Amino acid sequence: MTPKHPDIIVMLTGHDGNAFVVLGRCCQAAREAGLSEEEITTFMAEATASDYDHLLQTAIRWFEVQ
Repeated sequence: MTPKHPDIIVMLTGHDGNAFVVLGRCCQAAREAGLSEEEITTFMAEATASDYDHLLQTAIRWFEVQ
């Protein structure tokens, strides 16, 4: 499956895997890539709509997660 933004790489491997770290890394990568605040807000709403597994699945759907 190709992510929505395959050009945005989020490095999660080898880092603390708590939800706040995952969200922070995703948002930082999105901002650095020039995504609008509106799109980042949309990602955040989707990512935080459920549990931790849903958060990870959302990150994978939106970005290239490594």
